[in-house]
Amino acid sequence: MNTLTRSLLLLAMGAVVAGPALAAKDDPATQLAELTKGRVAGKPQRCIDLSQAYDSQVIDKTTIAYRIGSTWYVNQLKSGADLLDSRNILVTHTVGSQLCELDNIRLVERYSGIPNGFVVLGQFVPYKKPPTPDH
Repeated sequence: MNTLTRSLLLLAMGAVVAGPALAAKDDPATQLAELTKGRVAGKPQRCIDLSQAYDSQVIDKTTIAYRIGSTWYVNQLKSGADLLDSRNILVTHTVGSQLCELDNIRLVERYSGIPNGFVVLGQFVPYKKPPTPDH
């Protein structure tokens, strides 16, 4: 067996072995579990202060999460989730500085700039790290 054939065979075997692990990593439920790991869900909120958010994460087909301080605000979309994926740019227009339940976010395809629909936000569930016990 020549070196090229052997290398291709090893790559193919690695893909078969790594395939389930890669699929699990890309699974929306796994991504959400990783994002909220070690955190406690709080009472859902109608709005967050968008001007305070300095990070966001898209979990394909399900969720947009916004980080304010050390808290992640997880938004399970009310509508349009099937269009949501990491290839889209989120275009947010707000009145004031708050992003609220039932607000619409337009989706624009990252590479072509073509509008790709919109999503409707649900409530924001805060996930905070639990307080550390006093010693």
